Amino acid sequence: MPRIPAVLLAAFALACGGESAPPEPAAPPAPSGPTLDNALLLSLSPFEVTPAGKVVPKPGAARMEILTQKDGVWSVNTMDDPDSNVFHKAMVYEPRSGEAGVLTLGGTKAVLKLRRPGGAPPQVLWQQDFGGKWSRMRDAEVADLYGDGVPTLAVATHDQGVVATVRPAEGGGWDVKEIDAEKDTFVHEIEIGDVDSDGVLEVYATPSEPNRLDGTPQPGKVTRYVPAKGEGRAVAADLGSRHAKEILVDDVDGDGTDELYVAVEGETQGKGRDARLLHPVEIRRYEAGTDPTGGAVVATIDGERLTRFLTAGDVDGDGKKEMVAAAFKSGLWLLRPGADPNAAWTKTSIDRDSGGFEHASILTDLDGDGKDELYVASDDHGEVRRYTWNGTAFDRETIYERKFDVGGVMKKVPGAAFTWNIMPAPVALLP
Repeated sequence: MPRIPAVLLAAFALACGGESAPPEPAAPPAPSGPTLDNALLLSLSPFEVTPAGKVVPKPGAARMEILTQKDGVWSVNTMDDPDSNVFHKAMVYEPRSGEAGVLTLGGTKAVLKLRRPGGAPPQVLWQQDFGGKWSRMRDAEVADLYGDGVPTLAVATHDQGVVATVRPAEGGGWDVKEIDAEKDTFVHEIEIGDVDSDGVLEVYATPSEPNRLDGTPQPGKVTRYVPAKGEGRAVAADLGSRHAKEILVDDVDGDGTDELYVAVEGETQGKGRDARLLHPVEIRRYEAGTDPTGGAVVATIDGERLTRFLTAGDVDGDGKKEMVAAAFKSGLWLLRPGADPNAAWTKTSIDRDSGGFEHASILTDLDGDGKDELYVASDDHGEVRRYTWNGTAFDRETIYERKFDVGGVMKKVPGAAFTWNIMPAPVALLP
């Protein structure tokens, strides 16, 4: 039987007195993705962008970006603080039961502020002018440092080498104790752990001479403090003419005891285009009793001079931890310990097309599937990316593109902001 054209069928229907009904409007698509109970806090310093799209190296107000995922869609809210021109970190802190909020570490002026949900004004925990060229709260970690059940902050500062503990005082207020200070010294990083396995927590810090970007040596070391025992500065790692801005204290090898990992910066000779890399970045491992001038080199990032983030987690859900090193220009590297954790670890490139001056990164399980995702701020591309393990490699997804006003048009401007840190936080605690 021959096929009847659709146009003839329509004409036949009209001739028989029928009406052609308009098509039903399409229903909006149903939510197709997860809503996460945890968010990401990005701490940064944004710079001025001219109408022509040129970056002016003049920081504006300190900024925190809050990334949340609802129905599978990521969105961002921002919060600025004109009191400072950089947030070096934003993190969850609960000094007393029921008083949890988001703690921000500001720079110039140097101030710790606790911001609780509900819109109340932030509470100032500690504000200080350290008397040098810069005053910055550079890093902090929280733990029961004095063994009395009180959540205590260990804080690193610029540029008078102050390391301090900050904790809620009896009867209200805040007890600040400076446990170290050294003139014209930058302390970049704080880590807390129990490397000697005696049940008492140690604080580790990375003091060095002021930042130098011209290739000349910048000596530094890793120092250790034990507040509960009243023990002051001891040298845990002596790096000679080199230094470290990033350390990690964690039980990565799974033996039940924390280790200290130090990302030793590369050493160059010469300046500018004549600079030559003498020694690339090394990841050194220290256990209790390791000679401070030693340390086992478990990985070398060939051709790289800066690595500012080490993060550990379980990317494949097998119960064993891996480490990710986020380098300046050579990208992201997955490091796995072998049977001998003091021998060279397996090193695999995750993504060479990722980079930034800080290259802030974190392994954390936001979606609760038992595997840690890797979140990375690739400031060279103006993007925040999410990496998930697919069984053989990492899948990359861009979850946020940072945009600036360029002549009335919102565009990505790589390099228009430094992301200094990324931390997870429950959505319920967001300010």
